[in-house]
Amino acid sequence: MVPVVEGVGAAGLRPEAAASKEGLFARAEAAIGGPRSGAEAAFFVPGRIEVLGKHTDYAGGRSLLCAAEQGFCLVARPRPDRRVTIRNVDSGERADLALDPDLEPQVGHWSNYPATVLRRVARNFPDAASGADLAFGSDLPPASGMSSSSAFMIAVFLAIAAVNRLDDRAAYRSAIRSRTDLAGYLGTVENGQTFGCLAGDKGVGTFGGSEDHTAILCCRPATLSQYRFSPVHFERDVPMPAGCGFVVAFSGLLAEKTGAALATYNRASHAAARVLEIWRAASGRAVSTLEAAVNEGPGTADDIRRAISASSDAASDATVLLKRFDQFVLESGTILPSAGDALRDGDLRRFGDLVERSQRAAEEWLGNQVPETAWLARQARTLGAAAASAFGAGFGGSVWALVETARAGDFMREWRGAYARAYPDASARAVFFETSPGPSAFRLA
Repeated sequence: MVPVVEGVGAAGLRPEAAASKEGLFARAEAAIGGPRSGAEAAFFVPGRIEVLGKHTDYAGGRSLLCAAEQGFCLVARPRPDRRVTIRNVDSGERADLALDPDLEPQVGHWSNYPATVLRRVARNFPDAASGADLAFGSDLPPASGMSSSSAFMIAVFLAIAAVNRLDDRAAYRSAIRSRTDLAGYLGTVENGQTFGCLAGDKGVGTFGGSEDHTAILCCRPATLSQYRFSPVHFERDVPMPAGCGFVVAFSGLLAEKTGAALATYNRASHAAARVLEIWRAASGRAVSTLEAAVNEGPGTADDIRRAISASSDAASDATVLLKRFDQFVLESGTILPSAGDALRDGDLRRFGDLVERSQRAAEEWLGNQVPETAWLARQARTLGAAAASAFGAGFGGSVWALVETARAGDFMREWRGAYARAYPDASARAVFFETSPGPSAFRLA
């Protein structure tokens, strides 16, 4: 294996971010134990930052994305049987699973994520018969809204795909021809849907899209990427503003997607699905996504609003659905493309205003914010950030702030100190760190 710093640095991580991965890979390799066989595979799989695109992907909308510099460092060693062992070098936990089409994931436990991947691979690729010993470490805060669960699932998939040479198989090649296809497929592994000829199965329980997987697998260093979804479609890259980076604040409130939180996280996606169902019934057209419905022609959005009001059983139902629809139309159709244009033109003032508008819509219409994340976004702007927004599914999680790299350290200290004074309990669990748009997932040589 090439030196870790050299390998991850060549992929596009800044030197300070690359250096931190050395110890994670060393600990993962040590956790597997035994002498090197020469068949080991090592992967870095990042988390992601959703710059804009709040709850848009599963409705066919747009997102502006980048990969973070923090993520999972995973080492895999093939096994001659179907057994899969997974060791977490951070917590010391271990899961003993199998590449088995009848594997029953344990919902509410961290092993649900790799077990869901293994079950789906065994069902979609029944001739894949090689298990693996896996070990991983991560510098990505868990349940922080940075897609740690999706990154973990992708890391496990990449390892199992490598030891079984899945991309040599006809079933794989016919359905997955590119990284964007792979992102779409892994989105369906998580939400349980079918992808082309690859039949769906149990997901992890959350009904999301493939935004996270696209950022993790397709984004590039120093770049923000705009995608449209259902299916995944690249629209454009926008360079990161020169001399700027992100400071991320994990609020300390876990954005978990397991157990009792599932219904909360699925509420927004179910509302979008209900709006689409109403419009299909009213129009008589089998339109595939909410984005496609809105773009059917001039005035369609107003027609959809009238259909929502006419079909809802109670005024409160109509209000919820109208707010959800208006947030989607504003975020995907107006704010996001305009924000990309502002970045392209170097207009950070305009960009910051648009991001602020997105944050307000999330608080007032989408309803996925908590007081801590709303406060962090406002306070970042007060302290001089060019833009700031909560991101991810919500109900906890993180906030990004766009700042000049030269003052990022001072900004982070001020932001963290202000948060400690405003929310002392949550701040005790909070994590603040600097990051920049990094490379997508890759395998070390």
